[in-house]
Parts: sequence; C-alpha cells; structure tokens
Amino acid sequence: MFLTIPTIMTWTRIVAIPLIMGVFYTPLDPATRNLVATVMFVVFAATDWLDGFLARRLNQTSSFGAFLDPVADKFLVCASLLVLVHLQRADVFVALIIIGREIAISALREWMAQIGASKSVAVHMIGKLKTAVQMTAIPFLLYDGRLFGVIDTGVWGTWLIWASAVLTVWSMVYYLQKAIPEIRARVK
Repeated sequence: MFLTIPTIMTWTRIVAIPLIMGVFYTPLDPATRNLVATVMFVVFAATDWLDGFLARRLNQTSSFGAFLDPVADKFLVCASLLVLVHLQRADVFVALIIIGREIAISALREWMAQIGASKSVAVHMIGKLKTAVQMTAIPFLLYDGRLFGVIDTGVWGTWLIWASAVLTVWSMVYYLQKAIPEIRARVK
C-alpha cells in the first residue's frame, strides 16, 4: 500500500522538510518567516496523528506505512533541530543528544527485530512523552516571539527542548534496559 491516503500524508512530512527550511531563505520579514515556518511545522506534525487514525479507520494499515511513519517523524524533527541550531535558537548539544538517540534507538529496534525480540523495545509512554515535549518545543523555537503578547516562546521553547533532551536520554536508557536481557540471551 504505497499510495494510500495515510501513506501520502506520511510522505508530506518528508516533503515538508525543504519547505520549512526554505521559508528562512525567503525575502519575508523575520517575524513572518517565523510564523509561516511554525504553522507549517504544526500542520505537518499533526499529520503524524491523522495518518495513523486514517490508516486504522480506513483499514489501510500496511507494513510500509508502519516503516515510513517513524522515519518521517525523525526526519522532520532532526531537520527542524538543525534549522534551529543554524538560527542559534537551539543548542548544538541538545540537537546531538536528540539526533544521536534517534539513530541509536532506530538501530537497536532494527537489530531487535532481526533477532526476533522487537516487542522488548516497543514504543513506551516515556517515548511518547518525549515526542510530545519535542513537538511543543520545536514550534515555540521556530516562532521565537511573544505568543498572545504574553508567552515568550523562545524562553519556553528553550526550557522545553532541554526537558526533551532529558526525556530523550531517559527513554534511551529505558529501551536499552529492556533490550539488554534479550541481547545477552541471544549473543552467547
């Protein structure tokens, strides 16, 4: 099921990456660029929930969609983090923690699937919380202004992205703890 509605929505998250990045190279004033990039990120990030909902609702789930969905999420988050580092709105150390964890856990999940133990590293609530905090921090940092004239999104976004980095490490430790017994049992 390469071209179902849910899969096409997943593909839009990958297509969104150069569009969001390109906004910062347009001749628009900085506040408008920030607003456009933020709205684009929020809309494309919302497709993560919507494509899963539609896949189940329309009975269009597929192994390809299950593979592509987390890949698209990771691409969107990692590219956005790199943009934020470039704009000096996020610390490079935070980006390295988050991107490094995504690579490490993806590799761990791949390996665990190969040895038939993928259930030991299935998505857990701590991973979902990490994602929720990231998906709140990134648009705050992209916007980088005052929301409703009150909320300093740069300050809130910075706190949230650091909280996300802590949750990132915590979730990685959790998944590694779940995987180590399986690895030990199979690598004798």
